[in-house]
Amino acid sequence: MQTHIEQPQRPAEGQGLPERQRWLVMGCILLGILLSNLDSAIANIALPTLVRELGTSDAAVVWVVNGYQLAVAVCLLPAAALGEIVGHKRIYAIGLVLFLIGSVCCASAPSLSFLVAARVLQGVGGACLAALGPALVRSIYPRSLIARGFASIALVVAMSGALGPTVAALILSVAAWPWLFLVNVPACVVAIPLFLAVAPRGQGVARPFDLSGALLNAIALGLLVLGVDILGHDTGRAIAMLAVGAVFLMGLVWHQSRRAAPLLPLDLLRIPVIALSGATSVCSYAAQIIAYISVPFLLQTLLHRSAVETGLLVTPWPLLVAVAAPIAGRLSARYPAAVLGSVGLAVLACGLVSLAMLPASPGDLDIAIRMAVCGAGFGFFQTPNNTTMMTSGPVARSGAAGGLVAVARTVGWCLGSSLVTMLFQLNVADRTTKCLAVAAAFAAAGAVVSLARGLTTSGASVPTRS
Repeated sequence: MQTHIEQPQRPAEGQGLPERQRWLVMGCILLGILLSNLDSAIANIALPTLVRELGTSDAAVVWVVNGYQLAVAVCLLPAAALGEIVGHKRIYAIGLVLFLIGSVCCASAPSLSFLVAARVLQGVGGACLAALGPALVRSIYPRSLIARGFASIALVVAMSGALGPTVAALILSVAAWPWLFLVNVPACVVAIPLFLAVAPRGQGVARPFDLSGALLNAIALGLLVLGVDILGHDTGRAIAMLAVGAVFLMGLVWHQSRRAAPLLPLDLLRIPVIALSGATSVCSYAAQIIAYISVPFLLQTLLHRSAVETGLLVTPWPLLVAVAAPIAGRLSARYPAAVLGSVGLAVLACGLVSLAMLPASPGDLDIAIRMAVCGAGFGFFQTPNNTTMMTSGPVARSGAAGGLVAVARTVGWCLGSSLVTMLFQLNVADRTTKCLAVAAAFAAAGAVVSLARGLTTSGASVPTRS
């Protein structure tokens, strides 16, 4: 007698999954997003160790970080497009498998070139997780609770970015560098079969994959990301990369403008509320990464806190994101995202200004309170903004919307980190204070752009048809 294992059915539009099944699927989604975001920051701490262990140079070892970030950046939109064609579940599961294989290869890497190649494979998997996670959330939650799902993602993204260096430092204090990657293995081994068992079966859209568009996307985003990355220390080559990347980007836009469901989601960007939400997201993530990079320098270099003390003092930011994000998710059902986002980013701007204005000898409580204000503001903004981006377009374009959310985050991080690098390379006086001032300016600009969404009427409600 044959045993038939029934696949979980796709929920009816707007109804979501039963609560127990929804939480199991959501656990797999959050775990994947946690791993992909954590690994984008966790390797930074190990770079000096890798130089010694692998016998390489400081300049070459940076590709352990760059290879991962570059792979994520160029694969986000193609992964989102593939998810729409063959089903979100299938591509997300492939992402988990690629991330698992990449992690094992990283841990067993005998040389720098092998490690970089393994990090690229990890990045491809991470792109699948980052792009398809939000689309899956839209399909498993009932319409009335969908903001809570995006609040959970906001929490995981914020905490993984803030706690990544601390987690890496703790691992390296008790184990060798391969364990930075081996810790991913048991999580993936558990998540893959569980996700395949409980995630609903999705239906793809019958259309060919845009291979030429994916190639143009890879060249354009690859050159732009690399150009921004080296802007602070190799200006001439960076400008050349940015110029060529801009040409390919214009070619990509022209190529995609003739397609009904473009890989670069121009159809979604023509919806004003989505375009403005994307711009708001870029501003907010630029402010976030500038603070994440510069605050440790402020605390350790100027205020003479130890690495452990710095980690503890930074922790209130993600903790308050954890508090504020669910509250914002509930409020978003009653108040416009334009208002909630503006309030959150205004609070973030005030918190960043207060950090820039710290006295010469502040107490730990004073620092922690200012970090908490930043976290509360960021958490209050993020959930309504991401919910708006994901639910203001057609259901059939949920994968593209998820890719757009991840691309906006990546662009903001690249922009912010490049500005920090430039200010540090220029060796300006009070550079950490100036970095925080720039971060506050980004947050304030984001608040203004967010408020502009209130002048639009598009995407005011969650669409019910594709």
